Amino acid sequence: MGIGLKGSGLKGFAVAAALAMTGLGAGFGMTPAAEAAQTAPPTAAPVDVAATNAAAPATAAPTSPELAMDGAPAMTAQPMIGQPTDGLFGLQPQVTENGRRAHHFHNVILVPVIVAISLLVLFLLMWVVFRYRAAANPVPSKTSHNTLIEVLWTLIPVVILALIAIPSIGLLAAQYKPAPAGAVTLKAIGNQWYWSYQYPDNGGFEITANMLKEKDQVAAGDRYRTAADGPRLLATDARVVLPVGVPIRLITTSMDVIHSWAMPAFWIKLDAVPGRLNETSFTIEKPGVYFGQCSELCGARHGFMPIAVEAVSPAEFAAWVKAKGGTMPTPGQASNKVIPQPGADAADATATAPEGAVPAGNSALENTTATPPVVTQGATQSAPVGNVGR
Repeated sequence: MGIGLKGSGLKGFAVAAALAMTGLGAGFGMTPAAEAAQTAPPTAAPVDVAATNAAAPATAAPTSPELAMDGAPAMTAQPMIGQPTDGLFGLQPQVTENGRRAHHFHNVILVPVIVAISLLVLFLLMWVVFRYRAAANPVPSKTSHNTLIEVLWTLIPVVILALIAIPSIGLLAAQYKPAPAGAVTLKAIGNQWYWSYQYPDNGGFEITANMLKEKDQVAAGDRYRTAADGPRLLATDARVVLPVGVPIRLITTSMDVIHSWAMPAFWIKLDAVPGRLNETSFTIEKPGVYFGQCSELCGARHGFMPIAVEAVSPAEFAAWVKAKGGTMPTPGQASNKVIPQPGADAADATATAPEGAVPAGNSALENTTATPPVVTQGATQSAPVGNVGR
């Protein structure tokens, strides 16, 4: 976002305030428990990437927790973690390095600058109102310029903007840093109006996630949202499962209009554009269930495209992949998976990269000899008629 400086007087302070206001929303009014969750160091130490290449255990029994919640490990949502909380004002507890960095930038730099500029402008306004009112200043001054003041109110905002820009640009660059070796690739595909996901490095299997409706909105016998699934309008019938401590390579695209895959606790917001692949990377530091939403106006049911991510240990992730019919990468073998654009020709979709080539930003390992399972899962009754099986 670009902001230009124009005019003089107090406009320079207003511009600086406008820039700083983009980060407004620090954790004021937060309970001690929530504040401790935000500031506490990660409880899960980084996991050796090689652990994601370990062989998955045998397929879990029907009663195993590994098959709960559509094959995901049994995990319930925790209050104030990974979801909005009624009565609290501030950013969600961050569980990625970039998220913690942005949270610190917000609380230590942006909020103090906002407060200081607001108080200064308020003081100047009050001083002008009382000092130069007609009763106290019956003969107004005819002074039209003051060189010192004009230089100050031009240079000071420029200096403030420059100081804010230094950490801001560094954070922006970090958000789009390519994924390192051993990353797990997740491809998120936006649809009107639900999300589908593919795991290219794990056999290419696909899951479809629709919003869970309330009990009074479904027919008898159909699944509805419970407290274990998550908050209203955010719980899904199938969760994305990702390993903790392992780099994640997120790729987004869309089948129809522009969507946006946004997960506040990960400090991720990546547009899903038809015919285009956008990419970013992150590493989840704490196990848990995290919720997000589509954050791009995409149509009548834009507000009903939630995202639910379940972060588990690498071993649990391997078991989940096995339960979904996928495969784990072959240790020591670089991925040559080509991820096609939506609507690509069949020849392009089955093409592979040249021998020995590794896609930029992704050197995750996969078993390239495995045949991807047939995907039969389509949109559930939560999606509008006409999108089923898409």
